[in-house]
Amino acid sequence: MNPVAHWQDRFAGTAERGPGSLAALRRKAIDRFAETGFPTTRIEEWRYTNPAAIAKLGWQPATPVEVEREAFERVAFPVFACSVVVFVNGHYVEALSTPPGLRPRLGVTPLAGEFVDADGARTERLGSLAGAAEGGFADLNTAFFRDGAHVRIPQGEIHEEPIHLVFVNAPGAGATDSHPRVLIEAEPGSRATVIEDHVSLARTSAGETLTNAITEIHADDGARVEWIKVQREHPGAFHVSGMHARVGRDARLSCHTLAFGTALTRNDLRVTLAEPGAECDLSGLFVAGGEQHVDNHTWIDHAKPHGTSRELYKGILDGRARGVFNGRVVVRPDAQKSNAQQQNPNLLLSRDAEMSTQPQLEIRADDVRCTHGSTIGQLDETALFYLRSRGIPRDEARQLLMRGFVSEITRGLSVPALAERIEDLAVERLETGREPADGSGA
Repeated sequence: MNPVAHWQDRFAGTAERGPGSLAALRRKAIDRFAETGFPTTRIEEWRYTNPAAIAKLGWQPATPVEVEREAFERVAFPVFACSVVVFVNGHYVEALSTPPGLRPRLGVTPLAGEFVDADGARTERLGSLAGAAEGGFADLNTAFFRDGAHVRIPQGEIHEEPIHLVFVNAPGAGATDSHPRVLIEAEPGSRATVIEDHVSLARTSAGETLTNAITEIHADDGARVEWIKVQREHPGAFHVSGMHARVGRDARLSCHTLAFGTALTRNDLRVTLAEPGAECDLSGLFVAGGEQHVDNHTWIDHAKPHGTSRELYKGILDGRARGVFNGRVVVRPDAQKSNAQQQNPNLLLSRDAEMSTQPQLEIRADDVRCTHGSTIGQLDETALFYLRSRGIPRDEARQLLMRGFVSEITRGLSVPALAERIEDLAVERLETGREPADGSGA
């Protein structure tokens, strides 16, 4: 059976598709996937990343499993004084989440529960941004997601503590998939930080696992949204994700994508600065070793005047790992007075590691300021020699230099405790191939 027919048959056998509006959305998505199928390297945006290993497997839905709190806490980040909402294999788990009555006054609800009683009102924005992007993967998510998180920050609400969404991958036998979905709606003048955390219950798996995640963010006029995505699944997993955002007048969106290596990781981020004065900051850190492959594609659309975008993606590659960065910035004719900055510095720690970087500017307006650049290099041997001359062992000196490289990204996080954990995780993944001693970086 060809891959497209496999997914069509799965959809035909799916009994629960939700109420009318959602069922129609799912049907449209699977029909579109039937026409396009999986991407290939003949498509320019997938030229350096071959998803054939994903397409050829006969994926089956990951089943709900019971996870003991002790097992969850071994892989979970510490609680950052925030609301925690946990999903295991794509299913909401109330027993591991912050009780609804203790959550702050803002809407953080499982998507599946909303569709039981509602038909249309709460699905109006679902799928309005993701569309047919990600070479068919977004359509698969829409067709097959079972649950997810709907985060709604009411108008004018300022929420100081972060909201932590945890998606736990508990692999079983065979090839299993899950399709997490997140919808974030920040109403005018609101402010919040959302951490989206993808983690495996075990460091190894007897079978293949696929996470195919979609996040849609609506930052309405004057809103401030920080979105932090951490991908720390087991090294043999497959992870494909899309983040789609619309930023309103004088609103600001900060996105931090932190990827710590799977067999294949593909992150697509698409941001539209839809109104005058819209602003976005995109930062990313990706760390890979062995024969892992990490691909980050970003697209920032300056659609209106006085928009500002800043982009900084950093990669560290070891072994025979392969990294890809493609950052496209489009400034439309009406987007005068736009300001766009993009940088992509990378470190190669071995001779066999490879990095492909493609910063792109497409400028159709006259009165703009746009810059971009990329570098590929090794650890600074002069700095390494200096540290060693001060009596610091070579391994410790390497760690200090890598922390310095990583810290430019982590300084941008509004959660200091998380920033510290991310630095630890980056060093541990590269230096020892294991997690920090307390187990918090699964």
